[in-house]
Amino acid sequence: MTAATEPSGGFRHFHDQLAELKQRLLDMSEKAEHLVELAVSALLARDRGKAELVVGGDKDLNDLEIEIEKRAIALLALQQPMARDLRFIIGTIKISNDLERVGDHAVNIAESSLRLIDTNATVIPGPELEDMARRARAMLSDALDAFIQADGALGRAVCKADDVVDSLHNSVFRILLTHMMADARTITPSLELLLVSRNLERVADLATNIGEDAVYLAEGKQIKHHFED
Repeated sequence: MTAATEPSGGFRHFHDQLAELKQRLLDMSEKAEHLVELAVSALLARDRGKAELVVGGDKDLNDLEIEIEKRAIALLALQQPMARDLRFIIGTIKISNDLERVGDHAVNIAESSLRLIDTNATVIPGPELEDMARRARAMLSDALDAFIQADGALGRAVCKADDVVDSLHNSVFRILLTHMMADARTITPSLELLLVSRNLERVADLATNIGEDAVYLAEGKQIKHHFED
Protein backbone atom coordinates (compact mmCIF):
# COMPACT_ATOMS: atom_id res chain seq x y z
CA MET A 1 0.00 0.00 0.00
CA THR A 2 1.45 3.38 -0.93
CA ALA A 3 1.76 6.23 1.51
CA ALA A 4 -0.92 8.10 -0.41
CA THR A 5 -3.49 5.36 0.16
CA GLU A 6 -2.42 4.16 3.59
CA PRO A 7 -5.02 4.94 6.29
CA SER A 8 -4.00 7.58 8.79
CA GLY A 9 -2.99 6.58 12.30
CA GLY A 10 -6.13 8.21 13.67
CA PHE A 11 -8.33 6.18 11.32
CA ARG A 12 -6.63 2.93 12.34
CA HIS A 13 -6.91 3.88 16.00
CA PHE A 14 -10.64 4.54 15.65
CA HIS A 15 -11.28 1.16 14.06
CA ASP A 16 -9.13 -0.58 16.67
CA GLN A 17 -11.29 1.04 19.35
CA LEU A 18 -14.43 0.04 17.45
CA ALA A 19 -13.19 -3.57 17.31
CA GLU A 20 -12.52 -3.51 21.07
CA LEU A 21 -16.02 -2.17 21.68
CA LYS A 22 -17.50 -4.95 19.55
CA GLN A 23 -15.50 -7.58 21.46
CA ARG A 24 -16.67 -6.28 24.84
CA LEU A 25 -20.26 -6.41 23.62
CA LEU A 26 -19.72 -10.03 22.56
CA ASP A 27 -18.20 -10.80 25.96
CA MET A 28 -21.24 -9.29 27.66
CA SER A 29 -23.62 -11.23 25.45
CA GLU A 30 -21.87 -14.52 26.23
CA LYS A 31 -22.10 -13.82 29.96
CA ALA A 32 -25.80 -12.91 29.71
CA GLU A 33 -26.61 -16.05 27.73
CA HIS A 34 -24.64 -18.16 30.21
CA LEU A 35 -26.51 -16.70 33.18
CA VAL A 36 -29.88 -17.50 31.58
CA GLU A 37 -28.74 -21.03 30.78
CA LEU A 38 -27.40 -21.53 34.29
CA ALA A 39 -30.57 -20.15 35.88
CA VAL A 40 -32.79 -22.52 33.89
CA SER A 41 -30.47 -25.42 34.67
CA ALA A 42 -30.72 -24.56 38.38
CA LEU A 43 -34.51 -24.56 38.09
CA LEU A 44 -34.74 -27.91 36.33
CA ALA A 45 -32.19 -29.65 38.55
CA ARG A 46 -33.22 -27.93 41.79
CA ASP A 47 -29.56 -27.00 42.12
CA ARG A 48 -28.98 -24.39 44.82
CA GLY A 49 -25.32 -23.93 43.94
CA LYS A 50 -26.07 -23.00 40.33
CA ALA A 51 -28.81 -20.61 41.37
CA GLU A 52 -26.46 -18.85 43.77
CA LEU A 53 -23.82 -18.57 41.03
CA VAL A 54 -26.36 -16.72 38.88
CA VAL A 55 -27.21 -14.28 41.65
CA GLY A 56 -23.53 -13.59 42.27
CA GLY A 57 -22.63 -13.37 38.57
CA ASP A 58 -24.92 -10.46 37.80
CA LYS A 59 -22.32 -7.96 39.00
CA ASP A 60 -20.06 -8.82 36.05
CA LEU A 61 -22.80 -7.76 33.64
CA ASN A 62 -23.36 -4.52 35.53
CA ASP A 63 -19.65 -3.72 35.31
CA LEU A 64 -19.53 -4.54 31.60
CA GLU A 65 -22.49 -2.28 30.88
CA ILE A 66 -20.69 0.64 32.51
CA GLU A 67 -17.45 -0.13 30.66
CA ILE A 68 -19.17 -0.41 27.27
CA GLU A 69 -21.10 2.79 27.79
CA LYS A 70 -17.90 4.66 28.68
CA ARG A 71 -16.08 3.29 25.63
CA ALA A 72 -18.98 4.18 23.34
CA ILE A 73 -19.38 7.71 24.69
CA ALA A 74 -15.63 8.32 24.30
CA LEU A 75 -15.82 7.24 20.65
CA LEU A 76 -18.79 9.50 20.03
CA ALA A 77 -17.12 12.48 21.67
CA LEU A 78 -13.62 12.11 20.26
CA GLN A 79 -14.11 10.56 16.82
CA GLN A 80 -17.44 12.01 15.63
CA PRO A 81 -18.34 8.88 13.63
CA MET A 82 -20.72 8.96 10.69
CA ALA A 83 -23.33 6.68 9.06
CA ARG A 84 -23.12 2.98 10.00
CA ASP A 85 -20.33 3.48 12.55
CA LEU A 86 -22.52 6.01 14.34
CA ARG A 87 -25.50 3.64 14.30
CA PHE A 88 -23.30 0.82 15.59
CA ILE A 89 -21.99 2.81 18.56
CA ILE A 90 -25.44 4.09 19.54
CA GLY A 91 -26.84 0.57 19.13
CA THR A 92 -24.09 -0.81 21.35
CA ILE A 93 -25.12 1.49 24.20
CA LYS A 94 -28.75 0.37 23.88
CA ILE A 95 -27.85 -3.31 23.61
CA SER A 96 -25.56 -3.26 26.65
CA ASN A 97 -28.52 -1.97 28.64
CA ASP A 98 -30.73 -4.75 27.24
CA LEU A 99 -28.10 -7.36 28.15
CA GLU A 100 -27.86 -6.01 31.68
CA ARG A 101 -31.62 -6.45 31.97
CA VAL A 102 -31.28 -10.02 30.65
CA GLY A 103 -28.98 -10.63 33.60
CA ASP A 104 -31.62 -9.23 35.94
CA HIS A 105 -34.19 -11.67 34.54
CA ALA A 106 -31.73 -14.55 34.96
CA VAL A 107 -31.35 -13.54 38.62
CA ASN A 108 -35.14 -13.48 38.99
CA ILE A 109 -35.32 -17.04 37.63
CA ALA A 110 -32.54 -18.16 39.97
CA GLU A 111 -34.31 -16.60 42.95
CA SER A 112 -37.53 -18.40 42.00
CA SER A 113 -35.50 -21.61 41.85
CA LEU A 114 -34.19 -21.01 45.36
CA ARG A 115 -37.68 -20.41 46.70
CA LEU A 116 -38.93 -23.59 45.02
CA ILE A 117 -36.06 -25.53 46.58
CA ASP A 118 -36.87 -24.11 50.01
CA THR A 119 -40.56 -25.06 49.74
CA ASN A 120 -39.76 -28.53 48.40
CA ALA A 121 -42.43 -27.98 45.75
CA THR A 122 -44.01 -30.90 43.96
CA VAL A 123 -45.00 -28.98 40.80
CA ILE A 124 -42.28 -29.43 38.20
CA PRO A 125 -41.61 -27.33 35.07
CA GLY A 126 -43.29 -28.75 31.99
CA PRO A 127 -41.80 -29.13 28.50
CA GLU A 128 -43.34 -25.80 27.46
CA LEU A 129 -41.16 -23.95 29.97
CA GLU A 130 -38.05 -25.77 28.78
CA ASP A 131 -38.96 -24.96 25.18
CA MET A 132 -39.41 -21.29 26.10
CA ALA A 133 -35.97 -21.23 27.69
CA ARG A 134 -34.34 -22.84 24.66
CA ARG A 135 -36.02 -20.47 22.23
CA ALA A 136 -35.29 -17.35 24.30
CA ARG A 137 -31.58 -18.23 24.50
CA ALA A 138 -31.46 -18.93 20.76
CA MET A 139 -33.15 -15.59 20.03
CA LEU A 140 -30.60 -13.80 22.18
CA SER A 141 -27.69 -15.47 20.41
CA ASP A 142 -29.14 -14.85 16.94
CA ALA A 143 -29.93 -11.22 17.76
CA LEU A 144 -26.32 -10.49 18.75
CA ASP A 145 -25.06 -12.26 15.63
CA ALA A 146 -27.43 -10.16 13.54
CA PHE A 147 -26.17 -6.95 15.11
CA ILE A 148 -22.46 -7.78 14.94
CA GLN A 149 -22.78 -8.93 11.32
CA ALA A 150 -25.25 -6.17 10.36
CA ASP A 151 -27.63 -8.88 9.10
CA GLY A 152 -31.06 -7.30 8.69
CA ALA A 153 -32.74 -10.53 7.59
CA LEU A 154 -31.60 -12.38 10.71
CA GLY A 155 -32.69 -9.45 12.85
CA ARG A 156 -36.19 -9.63 11.37
CA ALA A 157 -36.27 -13.40 11.92
CA VAL A 158 -35.52 -12.85 15.61
CA CYS A 159 -38.40 -10.38 15.87
CA LYS A 160 -40.82 -12.87 14.32
CA ALA A 161 -39.61 -15.69 16.57
CA ASP A 162 -40.94 -13.77 19.58
CA ASP A 163 -44.51 -14.77 18.68
CA VAL A 164 -43.76 -18.43 19.46
CA VAL A 165 -42.33 -17.56 22.88
CA ASP A 166 -45.41 -15.45 23.65
CA SER A 167 -47.64 -18.36 22.67
CA LEU A 168 -45.68 -20.75 24.92
CA HIS A 169 -45.99 -18.30 27.81
CA ASN A 170 -49.77 -18.33 27.36
CA SER A 171 -49.72 -22.14 27.36
CA VAL A 172 -47.70 -22.24 30.57
CA PHE A 173 -50.18 -19.84 32.18
CA ARG A 174 -53.15 -22.04 31.24
CA ILE A 175 -51.44 -25.23 32.46
CA LEU A 176 -50.42 -23.73 35.78
CA LEU A 177 -53.85 -22.20 36.29
CA THR A 178 -55.34 -25.67 35.86
CA HIS A 179 -52.99 -27.01 38.54
CA MET A 180 -53.89 -24.22 40.96
CA MET A 181 -57.62 -24.72 40.45
CA ALA A 182 -57.33 -28.46 41.01
CA ASP A 183 -55.17 -28.34 44.13
CA ALA A 184 -54.65 -25.27 46.33
CA ARG A 185 -51.35 -26.71 47.58
CA THR A 186 -49.86 -26.06 44.13
CA ILE A 187 -50.64 -22.33 44.13
CA THR A 188 -47.33 -21.11 45.57
CA PRO A 189 -45.01 -23.24 43.38
CA SER A 190 -47.19 -22.61 40.33
CA LEU A 191 -46.92 -18.86 40.83
CA GLU A 192 -43.14 -19.20 41.02
CA LEU A 193 -43.09 -21.13 37.73
CA LEU A 194 -45.37 -18.52 36.19
CA LEU A 195 -42.86 -15.89 37.28
CA VAL A 196 -40.09 -17.90 35.60
CA SER A 197 -42.16 -18.03 32.42
CA ARG A 198 -42.69 -14.29 32.54
CA ASN A 199 -38.98 -13.65 32.93
CA LEU A 200 -38.17 -15.90 29.96
CA GLU A 201 -40.75 -14.00 27.92
CA ARG A 202 -38.99 -10.76 28.85
CA VAL A 203 -35.62 -12.20 27.76
CA ALA A 204 -37.19 -12.92 24.38
CA ASP A 205 -38.57 -9.37 24.27
CA LEU A 206 -35.09 -7.98 24.92
CA ALA A 207 -33.68 -10.20 22.17
CA THR A 208 -36.34 -8.70 19.90
CA ASN A 209 -35.12 -5.22 20.81
CA ILE A 210 -31.61 -6.24 19.76
CA GLY A 211 -32.97 -7.73 16.52
CA GLU A 212 -34.64 -4.40 15.77
CA ASP A 213 -31.33 -2.61 16.41
CA ALA A 214 -29.66 -5.03 13.97
CA VAL A 215 -32.14 -4.10 11.25
CA TYR A 216 -31.54 -0.40 11.91
CA LEU A 217 -27.79 -0.91 11.72
CA ALA A 218 -27.98 -2.91 8.50
CA GLU A 219 -30.70 -1.00 6.66
CA GLY A 220 -31.07 2.36 8.39
CA LYS A 221 -34.75 1.47 8.93
CA GLN A 222 -36.53 1.76 12.26
CA ILE A 223 -38.89 -1.23 12.61
CA LYS A 224 -39.72 -0.95 16.29
CA HIS A 225 -43.47 -1.41 16.95
CA HIS A 226 -44.26 -2.06 13.27
CA PHE A 227 -41.63 -4.44 11.88
CA GLU A 228 -44.03 -5.87 9.27
CA ASP A 229 -44.44 -2.48 7.57
